[in-house]
Amino acid sequence: MPNSSPQQSRGPLVAALAYDGLCTFEFGIAYEVFGLPRPEMGEGWYRFSVCGIEPGPLRAAGGLTVAVDKGLEVLDEADLIVVPGWRSIDAAVPEPLVSALKAAHERGARIMSLCSGVAVLAGSGLLTNRRATTHWRYVASIAARYPDIALDADVLYMDEGSLLTAAGSAAGIDLCLHVVRGDFGSEAANSVARRLVVPPHREGGQAQFIHAPVPEEREGIRLGPLIEWMRESLSEDQPISLLAKRAGMSMRTFQRRFEATTGLSVGEWLLKERLRHARDLLEKELAVSLDDIAAASGFGTLATMRHHFRRRLGTSPHAYRKSFGG
Repeated sequence: MPNSSPQQSRGPLVAALAYDGLCTFEFGIAYEVFGLPRPEMGEGWYRFSVCGIEPGPLRAAGGLTVAVDKGLEVLDEADLIVVPGWRSIDAAVPEPLVSALKAAHERGARIMSLCSGVAVLAGSGLLTNRRATTHWRYVASIAARYPDIALDADVLYMDEGSLLTAAGSAAGIDLCLHVVRGDFGSEAANSVARRLVVPPHREGGQAQFIHAPVPEEREGIRLGPLIEWMRESLSEDQPISLLAKRAGMSMRTFQRRFEATTGLSVGEWLLKERLRHARDLLEKELAVSLDDIAAASGFGTLATMRHHFRRRLGTSPHAYRKSFGG
């Protein structure tokens, strides 16, 4: 695995961390975007170096072993530091690395995490009272340990100026291209994207990749059948008055017990179920029109369904079907 690029550049110095248990894919993203020689970009393009945070040789995912000839001193000069994932979402961050990252941040360096690399930024205290994102699988763990971080699980990446975080592994490509776009303009970002054979900008956020969570259903005999009926009757109007009557409860009691059972209000639960059903139809029923899917999911009109897709998933029904329709 290369330690640095041979290109003759005078541009910003990018330092990618290497550690025992290195996330190989995320490291490869950083090198591919910032480390490959790109003479067409001129002498101002990025310089690239690898920073070993501990003595080697270092194990990497895939059975690889990495030898790095530079240590934390690289961070003293780096303009952009990339944390390419982390060995475990709950693994401690070594104190020397914490100190080096804080010093780099204080002097103005940008620090960027990819996927689980957010654990390093969080463990270093850099994300306190900041917005951030990470892979949706890690949101609950990070939120529980660092409640003062404002996590957003719906976006592909978050740019807080000097601190940047990406969601899943592939979202690291989106964030790296975003950085290139900010540093060198859209034409440069588009050129890098073409070499990667990826879109220069993806529509939407990671919400469209998350499986709909199944509510923890501890409902009693009365609510169980009703919730099943609600799922099977999404195309029908379901006013709270009707649902409460079917449950044999007052409206106030029904709303309270429904929320205690599912963790959601009736309206929010129905919206999530309708979005889930619409996504299933878009993925599997390619011959069914968008208007018919909107009706079958209980949205009534395509305009209403499109509104909720944009608001909750960051994409359109048409774009979702194009991406996921099999």
